Amino acid sequence: MNPTDRRVIAVFGSSATSPGSAEYTDGVTCGRLLGEAGFAVATGGYFGTMEAVSRGAAEAGAPVIGVTAPSVFPGRAGANQWVSHEIPAEDLVRRIALLSDLADGFIALPGSIGTLAELLVAWNLAFVAPFAEVDFGPIATVGDTWRELVPQLTDHLNTNSDAVVTCVSVTDAVRHVIGALGQPL
Repeated sequence: MNPTDRRVIAVFGSSATSPGSAEYTDGVTCGRLLGEAGFAVATGGYFGTMEAVSRGAAEAGAPVIGVTAPSVFPGRAGANQWVSHEIPAEDLVRRIALLSDLADGFIALPGSIGTLAELLVAWNLAFVAPFAEVDFGPIATVGDTWRELVPQLTDHLNTNSDAVVTCVSVTDAVRHVIGALGQPL
């Protein structure tokens, strides 16, 4: 189903991030680093962090997959200008499933409840992968919220603490994910 010939990193993040903000700049950096390392990126395809990551990857010459949800967001005209491959999903659950199916690795940047839902699905899939005897890609997070929340969830839900790595910077997150996939930054 991957419309590119490259491995894909799904990047989750806020739709409310504004151009010029530090979080937007981090998104552009994340996309650029992934693109320069030879990966395609997949995001929710709209604006905010999704646009920033898409922009950075596209400017680095990488394919950009946007998994949109037109029936959920009818007021949005479609994917952002940096998306080269749009995949419409019928609802948010299918959108997250498509992003999970496409990706070889995952990065969660700062976001809200939607970003949390995407992260939790990836984390759950990573948690159950050993039971199904399948490999599942690395997951990294960036931001104070995830640095606080991931350890709390690990402790309270008795889950695998190795499944999600919390990082201080976007560069560290990209380095972790692509390094875990066997490619240095």
